[in-house]
Amino acid sequence: MPDFSTLLAYVIVVILLFLIPGPAVLLTITRTVQNGRKGGIMAGLGIAIGDFLHTIFATVGLSTILMTSALAFNIVKYAGAVYLLYLGIREMMSKPSEPLLPKVKSGGALKSFFSATVAEVLNPKTALFFLAFLPQFVHHERGQVTTQFLILGVVFVILSALYTTSIVLGISALGKLVKGRTWISRLSRLSGKFVGAIYIGLGLKVAFQRQ
Repeated sequence: MPDFSTLLAYVIVVILLFLIPGPAVLLTITRTVQNGRKGGIMAGLGIAIGDFLHTIFATVGLSTILMTSALAFNIVKYAGAVYLLYLGIREMMSKPSEPLLPKVKSGGALKSFFSATVAEVLNPKTALFFLAFLPQFVHHERGQVTTQFLILGVVFVILSALYTTSIVLGISALGKLVKGRTWISRLSRLSGKFVGAIYIGLGLKVAFQRQ
């Protein structure tokens, strides 16, 4: 399983990524406004489950590659690092834009859950992100790679569910801010640079790590 330092670094990076208002956060806010607290929480759980399914897909695929050879796994890992560098540079160079709340049909809590899960599972960008992101915290010399992937996936799901739930519980305060969108506009000016720096840092971590 991942050692403490690797797991701590992973948790910190995931939390930092969560702090930037992305599609998952905006969808959770939208569902909360439309369907109330229960709808928002269920949407957040749906997103978390979708992310966990991506973890399972990545685990199966990357574990199969590792069974072929450690070299093949390292090639995939470095390819992922290059992809993260690309994402980082793109975010750093992109012009900030005002995030808009997604337009979704209202419905019950279960509909919120299933629609959020399906949307997350069918998002190809999420699949690519997990394939590139998770291997940066997996080390084949530290035991079963499958176990490491699953642990990272479970941690991600737990953090995601806690984060979206905390947003839903504080939606009364957030709602006033969202109406003006002043805080989103200001944060969007920095979010690209912030997220870009994280992606580039992960890519460079692999490039300069001890062989």
